[in-house]
Amino acid sequence: MDKFFTQKTCDRCSGSLEKGRIMSVFNTDCICMECLSKEKQDKDYEKAVKADHEEIKKGNYNYKGVRG
Repeated sequence: MDKFFTQKTCDRCSGSLEKGRIMSVFNTDCICMECLSKEKQDKDYEKAVKADHEEIKKGNYNYKGVRG
């Protein structure tokens, strides 16, 4: 199984992933919901989301992110 689904702590803050996890849009970090909230406040968040969506449209499901 992929490490993303089995790891227990957030790559950013080392907090628990018990309440949920998501891949960062900036890189391949597996982050907790608290770090996601902080990430969404970044001035480049919308740009990163758009870049991710464009890569998915091209068939690239392994995009490393705008800061990856």
